[in-house]
Amino acid sequence: MKNKTLDLTLTALFAVIICVCSWLSIPSAIPFTLQTFAVFLALLVLGGKRGTTAIFLYILLGAVGLPVFHSFTGGLGILIGPSGGYITGFLLLSLTYWLITKKAGEKLWIKALALLAGLLLCYIIGCAQFALVSDVSVKSAVLTCVLPFILPDLLKLILSTLLSVKISKISKV
Repeated sequence: MKNKTLDLTLTALFAVIICVCSWLSIPSAIPFTLQTFAVFLALLVLGGKRGTTAIFLYILLGAVGLPVFHSFTGGLGILIGPSGGYITGFLLLSLTYWLITKKAGEKLWIKALALLAGLLLCYIIGCAQFALVSDVSVKSAVLTCVLPFILPDLLKLILSTLLSVKISKISKV
């Protein structure tokens, strides 16, 4: 019972951390947020299964209308709007991470590569939805929605990886 309670608590905690990090945003066509950092951290700290559950819970909370997405927004309109592909792409990112780490192991470099692979899929889904919904070319969508995010997202990946190492040293999550 103790482990299930701990699992539920940590999953809920990381769903909340993702919410808070999504509120810290810089407005643009696709807002710059700390969501990706929190998604990375949830997966690195909780692992594939619990991390994916936390991300799914975050998306579900937003889908039912709670203001958990960027700029305190929520609802299905956000998920089907220009930035929604990136939000739902987090779920694909997490499933990719879970699959890769389950098959290839839990070494830190494998985890980092799994996050990169998942991020690439998130970019593809998000960029495609942005292009479709905004009626712009794929090239324009890539210039608007991917290129400006590559460096910040790599920095988030590095910082979340370093923080997860520190967390694992002080906690047996």
